[in-house]
Amino acid sequence: MNEFAAIAIFLATLFLLLGFGVWVGLALVGVAYVGMEFVAGRSSGDAMITTIWSMSSSWTLTALPLFIWMGEILYRTRLSEDMFRGLSPWMARLPGGLVHTNIVGCAVFAAVSGSSAATLTTVGKMSIPELRRREYPENLVIGTLAGAATLGLMIPPSLTLIVYGVTINESIRKLFLAGVLPGLVLALLFMLYVAITSKVSKRFNPHPEPVMSLTEKLKNSRFLIPVILLITLVIGSMYAGVATATEAAAFGVVGALVLAAAQRSLSWDTFTTSLMGATRTSAMIALILAGAAFLSLSMGYTGLPRALADYIGALNLSTFELLMALLVFYIILGCFLDGISSVVLTMAVVEPMIREAGIDVIWFGIFVVVAVEMAQITPPIGFNLFVLQGMTNHGMGYIAKSALPMFMIMVVMVFLLIWFPQIATWLPATMRASPGGG
Repeated sequence: MNEFAAIAIFLATLFLLLGFGVWVGLALVGVAYVGMEFVAGRSSGDAMITTIWSMSSSWTLTALPLFIWMGEILYRTRLSEDMFRGLSPWMARLPGGLVHTNIVGCAVFAAVSGSSAATLTTVGKMSIPELRRREYPENLVIGTLAGAATLGLMIPPSLTLIVYGVTINESIRKLFLAGVLPGLVLALLFMLYVAITSKVSKRFNPHPEPVMSLTEKLKNSRFLIPVILLITLVIGSMYAGVATATEAAAFGVVGALVLAAAQRSLSWDTFTTSLMGATRTSAMIALILAGAAFLSLSMGYTGLPRALADYIGALNLSTFELLMALLVFYIILGCFLDGISSVVLTMAVVEPMIREAGIDVIWFGIFVVVAVEMAQITPPIGFNLFVLQGMTNHGMGYIAKSALPMFMIMVVMVFLLIWFPQIATWLPATMRASPGGG
């Protein structure tokens, strides 16, 4: 059976299962089973059990539920209210005013959450009513929130980077550090767009903010201290080489619990609700990863990844052409699958290609995350669009149109990464070596 027939069988099985509403993880297992039994002609039982157990028992994977739990705890505290009170005095005088709180707030919360949805929901609940009350342009408020919330996928602790690292067996800590500067650059690009729009748009005429003295600004800034300390604890411990990603995640959970207790928002109900929320999300991602691991094994037996890699190699594409093809591929795939599913579903095929082309796998992880970020605001199933639709009651078309400038800025970010790869590779290269995995 040639590779094109195998691809047709894999895709037909996948879309059939997804079309019937089968969970993504189970759909991946189903596709892998078909590949093992009917394409590779091998027994699948023992291989499936061994592969799924090996993936599920990975020590590196323990960072995932811990970071999710940290985000769940903070989501149920007064963190968002405190962030707005601390940020707004400093943002008010910038060109674009308090719209910048959407972007900076998302960047700050992304650094303690790791989830795009949690970032969007938390910051949106805080900023949308305040910005509407001050009559900021609705499309700018919604667009910046949709785009900036995707920073939760890049700025560590990023769940997508954890999944990518586990899938290709690379250092989570290096991936986290690789995401810091690109996340900040992307946030600055969003802020630059807001500043320019505020100057050229005739609809930008919000209520002016009262003038505050430097002393008053510094006084309000005290509300940012807890979250800054938590960010320093999590990211600083990894950069200093004193903690792996898993250990940093444990520090983050303890720090989040202390922060919630200090805010007097830690109750038994908060604790159990956050724990169950983290358990549900972690179980969903673990099932997807287990299915993807079995699918990778199945595709390896069929020889499909190597055949496709050889086919791409025979096309004699330059590195730039290959990256552009993969960018379009991930944008299209992101129209139909969530980010984590897109990553785990494709790595068995894409990883041999990028290694053959000599592309740094740490850098490529950031490249993939930017592409996945685009998928979060791309119809028809861009997840951030659905969350915003529920929060604002606007139509999907209006929200997608508002988010389009953010999409184009992410395209610019891709080219910046290609032209200046040091944006993603410099921090990991300076990381102090330390024992331990993750």
